[in-house]
Amino acid sequence: MTQSSTLKTASNPLNLQQRSLAWQITAVVLGTIFLAVSSYIEVPMVPVPITMQTFAVALVGALYGWRLGAITVTAWLVEGAMGFPVLAGGAGGLAHFAGPTGGYLFAFPFAAAAAGWLIEKGWNGDRLFLAFLAMLISNAICLVVGATWLSFMIGVEKAIAFGVTPFLLGAVLKSGLGAATLKLFKWGAERQRS
Repeated sequence: MTQSSTLKTASNPLNLQQRSLAWQITAVVLGTIFLAVSSYIEVPMVPVPITMQTFAVALVGALYGWRLGAITVTAWLVEGAMGFPVLAGGAGGLAHFAGPTGGYLFAFPFAAAAAGWLIEKGWNGDRLFLAFLAMLISNAICLVVGATWLSFMIGVEKAIAFGVTPFLLGAVLKSGLGAATLKLFKWGAERQRS
């Protein structure tokens, strides 16, 4: 086995790109369910609650690859826009895309794609610190885009105070959890091969 094929296997823990269309559709459905469940795990805050969404978004991107990860997150957002109770705290509807949380929601597909792309480039379970950075970059995309959107509503200083600062520790912790999850997937794949 060459180094590039080893890296490819390690970079795509679920190998969904190699699976049939039926497998990929099933993965998208399961991914949207995972994202919806993560939305119910929240700490209420104003104007934006702390949830496990960013963890789930980054992990879906990392496990599914950048394309299928972004597609899955977009499908979940479409469900939310249609009124399904899949967003933070069981919310749904178009109003959430125009309100204070809109920037964070719009950032999610890009955050998933970034995590997936970095994982595919080798920032994966083989390299725990790089996997952590990939997850942290995904979280940072959400915070930057979300706070930029929020700043048009409440001003830059308040957007940073209420839309970034309270989420920094959570972003670091969720990134660590995401990197550890990727390491577990790597460990599981190695055990399966032996």
